[in-house]
Amino acid sequence: MKFVAKILGMLLLTLGVAHAQGASVSVDLNKLESREGACRAYLVFENATDVAFQSLKLDLVLFDTDGVVAKRLAVEAAPLAAGKTSLSVFDMAGVGCGQAGRLLLNGVTACADASGELEGCLDMLAPSARGEVSFIK
Repeated sequence: MKFVAKILGMLLLTLGVAHAQGASVSVDLNKLESREGACRAYLVFENATDVAFQSLKLDLVLFDTDGVVAKRLAVEAAPLAAGKTSLSVFDMAGVGCGQAGRLLLNGVTACADASGELEGCLDMLAPSARGEVSFIK
């Protein structure tokens, strides 16, 4: 009986992880705003998963309008509550918004919930953009 309970427990845990991985976190580059000596980016996160992220550090690369790398930065987007929409704002120092051509979600350098590190976080993220600057993965 204990063996069956263990098997059922592992199956339920696996199904829960699969369910969380099937859902996504949309990341919308909502707007860019010129600031003195910087370009401010507004990212809107819609966490459609049942994961409450305590860490979600994004590796972002900004390309200029000629396709040349202009800036690489790490942005901590967490905390992101499960099933909630959140806003993350960050400045890209030394870059004018008029120079921005596209933003690349290059990777995820840290991803964790209350139980620890998570795998497959990049696959959960779905980037999009509202303005002229595209946001890709």
